[in-house]
Amino acid sequence: MDMSSDFDRLLFFEHARRTAEATYAKNPLDADNLTRWGGVLLELSQFMNGPESKQMVQDAIDKLEEALVVNPKKHDALWCLGNAYTSTALLIPDLDEARVFFDKATTYFEQAYEEEPQNELYKKSLEVAAKAPELHVEIHKHGGLAQQAMGPGPSASTSTKSKKSKNNDLKYDIFGWVILAVGVVAWIGFAKSNMPPPPPPPPTPR
Repeated sequence: MDMSSDFDRLLFFEHARRTAEATYAKNPLDADNLTRWGGVLLELSQFMNGPESKQMVQDAIDKLEEALVVNPKKHDALWCLGNAYTSTALLIPDLDEARVFFDKATTYFEQAYEEEPQNELYKKSLEVAAKAPELHVEIHKHGGLAQQAMGPGPSASTSTKSKKSKNNDLKYDIFGWVILAVGVVAWIGFAKSNMPPPPPPPPTPR
């Protein structure tokens, strides 16, 4: 794991969060800003554990739902909500309880795709969402999200390397997809808003 890269990402999203807060103070009905803010909070939740992470994901959901009140057909807000509910589900140990949030995530991914069917990102999200319950089982089998979120460590090279490699690939497909995709969307959003953001975080190598 590249600690420098993680720190740079944290600085980037903290800067983005403060920018979104300042913009909200000037115009609370800016749906684009609310969507960016929700995406940033979702990103920042990945740097936290336990209750703090859950609360920040919920804050992200609140901002994204606020954006949809302003513009109910805002496809990027719908898509980000799908990611937020996926993150919520992954933090819940009980699979049956988590499935409720996985189902919500799928619904929002479907709505986003219906609004913009040519968007390959939305199509991919629907495909990835179908694998989410499988990832949930693997995460909680190995100690929960706090042990899994930041990627495989040296212990992945063991006698069960092949199985763990498959699980780590799945983990990247879903959890990594949530993190990186929302991060890219957040950065693009700030670029489009004509605010000078810091450089985008470098992609995490697979």
